[in-house]
Amino acid sequence: MLDLAQRQVGAETQTQGWLPVPVIEFVARQISVPYMRVYEVVTFYTMFNLAPVGRFHVQVCGTTPCMLRGSDDVLAACKNRGLVKGGTTPDGMFTLTEVECLGTCANAPMVQINDDNFEDLDYDKTTEILEALANGGHPTPGPQFGRRASCPEGGPTSLKAMVDANHDYRGSGPDARRQGPHLH
Repeated sequence: MLDLAQRQVGAETQTQGWLPVPVIEFVARQISVPYMRVYEVVTFYTMFNLAPVGRFHVQVCGTTPCMLRGSDDVLAACKNRGLVKGGTTPDGMFTLTEVECLGTCANAPMVQINDDNFEDLDYDKTTEILEALANGGHPTPGPQFGRRASCPEGGPTSLKAMVDANHDYRGSGPDARRQGPHLH
């Protein structure tokens, strides 16, 4: 209900949405839970906003994997586009937040913008994404340099025959003759 309420506030305000106190109180009444318990949930999860945010909520991961792979460059691109940590741009377009792990460490560094993850970022790609959003574009989420999901950079390194089809590797390895027939 909190997510739905935040999205409804966002639709009303042309932003990513936030949860004003009366909305949190409404949700608490609807589910017959004390306000404080609902407030605890809202303040625990970073997916909920207690203050207005911009149309695009840019959440930059700042934990170790992203930091080691270049999140400072991602933050620099945001800063050079006029975004300030914890603030919303004067035009109401962007809010920048540095957050803890968003779960795509294999594709670090990354940002979550609204509901989409953008991964394998660098300064130029981050700038390109922000510019596209500012100009009404729809950049493609996910890995930004051609890899599929969280595959290794450069493509698969093992089980390559399974990339496009289900391949049965049984009996094809160096120990195949010693193991004898496979029982099913």
